[in-house]
Amino acid sequence: MDLLKLTALELGRKIKDRDVSVREALEAVLAQARAMEPEINSYVTLDEAGALAQAEAVQEKIDRGELKGPLAGVPAAVKDNISIKGQLTTCSSRILSNYRPTFTAEAVKNLQREGAVVVGKTNMDEFAMGSTTETSCFGPTKNPHNLLHVPGGSSGGSCAAVAAQECWYALGSDTGGSIRQPSSFCGVVGLKPTYGTVSRYGLIAYGSSLDQIGPVAKDVADCAAILEAAASRDEKDSTSVERQDYDFTSALERDIKGMKIGIPRDYMGEGLDSEVADAVWRAARVLEEQGAVLEEFDLSLVKYAIPAYYVIASAEASSNLERFDGVKYGYRTADYEGLHNMYKKTRSEGFGTEVKRRIMLGSFVLSSGYYDAYYLKALRTKALIKQAFDKAFETYDLILGPTAPTTAPKLGKSLQDPLKMYLGDIYTISVNLAGLPGMSVPVGKDSRGLPIGMQLIGNSFQEKKLIRAAYAYECATEKEYEAPADVRIGAGTKGRQDGYSRESISRAAGTENPASGREA
Repeated sequence: MDLLKLTALELGRKIKDRDVSVREALEAVLAQARAMEPEINSYVTLDEAGALAQAEAVQEKIDRGELKGPLAGVPAAVKDNISIKGQLTTCSSRILSNYRPTFTAEAVKNLQREGAVVVGKTNMDEFAMGSTTETSCFGPTKNPHNLLHVPGGSSGGSCAAVAAQECWYALGSDTGGSIRQPSSFCGVVGLKPTYGTVSRYGLIAYGSSLDQIGPVAKDVADCAAILEAAASRDEKDSTSVERQDYDFTSALERDIKGMKIGIPRDYMGEGLDSEVADAVWRAARVLEEQGAVLEEFDLSLVKYAIPAYYVIASAEASSNLERFDGVKYGYRTADYEGLHNMYKKTRSEGFGTEVKRRIMLGSFVLSSGYYDAYYLKALRTKALIKQAFDKAFETYDLILGPTAPTTAPKLGKSLQDPLKMYLGDIYTISVNLAGLPGMSVPVGKDSRGLPIGMQLIGNSFQEKKLIRAAYAYECATEKEYEAPADVRIGAGTKGRQDGYSRESISRAAGTENPASGREA
């Protein structure tokens, strides 16, 4: 039996039926990670000893009948900006390279109550600031479908780990598309819930009004089950919402007859790669054949989403990241004179280029004389974008479009032009500004074999409609997750087939190793 081919729910059933032990499942995924990690670099921390101890404890609870959930015993990974007590949680930044939290994020606790076995922490863009997982101080993650390309970001490590079968599912965080875009690039399913559905307690903040934890998995059913386990009202998070219904798996049905789906003309025009457009239109026609009603419409204000997002997110980042100063925890510069000099040198050495860029932008738009001109104007634009979506959802059940304008770019290309990298988030950012749920579903590959994702957007608290439409598409196309060829036959073969060695790939991506600091 090839355990790695199973979905999370399939594995959970086999564990429950005693066909497979939790330890057997864990050892299979650890062996895969050991084989793939030298090339893909999905993990910042692979906690083999801790995972084995978790597996034994979970197996005992399953045997005693204490754990009966569908995900009990299934190994998972967690993005490295989500806290786990006692385990390195670095945000892929030098400034937190030695930080071990004293508490566990509520979303992780919820999964652990259901019997999750956490394998390790996944790589990411530093402090979730990036779209390629190249700004990590631990070096870039590679796309399992082609090691010369990025996996997307900032949750690129989580998506690559699922795609490479180094875990059965993972948690990511989404501030402007950071679950959906890498899911599209890696050919997996990613779901960003309605803001407030999953507790942000324990998530190291980037943009507090935009951040949301969500699942990454092989298929829609897995995503629904993971969200059902992770979501909850949490008194420790002031933005957490009490929902009437957390039974997301009940939406796993094929009937979408009469469902009205709007396709924004703004999303399908200039700037969209033709192969991506063709794949998305084909997927839309599949939903139409299943009984959905398709209609094109104009979704206004799309062009204003990116400037509004980067003003708001950078302003919040400049506030959230001021706590990292080398005093209480994290990296501290070794050579300094006086307190203020220590602050400056620690932050100069500890933060990477992209993080510094966004902190400076955020500090600027919040400064006296510019607050009204930029920050308040961005907040007004955010409100108008929400109103535009509200108007659209008066007519449509869902909005459909591409997740990203292109497939995954090559390593090292995006960072040469940060503005171009920001524009790559054009279809995902509005969802965060409006606090809506969004989902990326694989709908094919381009001529180079790189995955293409379709994005479904729902109204607030309408995740079930997303899940139902996505599940209907999977069933109609009989799509099952197929691992990249290189994952099936061994680590790193794609790079060598294309005439590249691991070293040349690293040089092209500008890999740098984190310098060690001392714990403050």
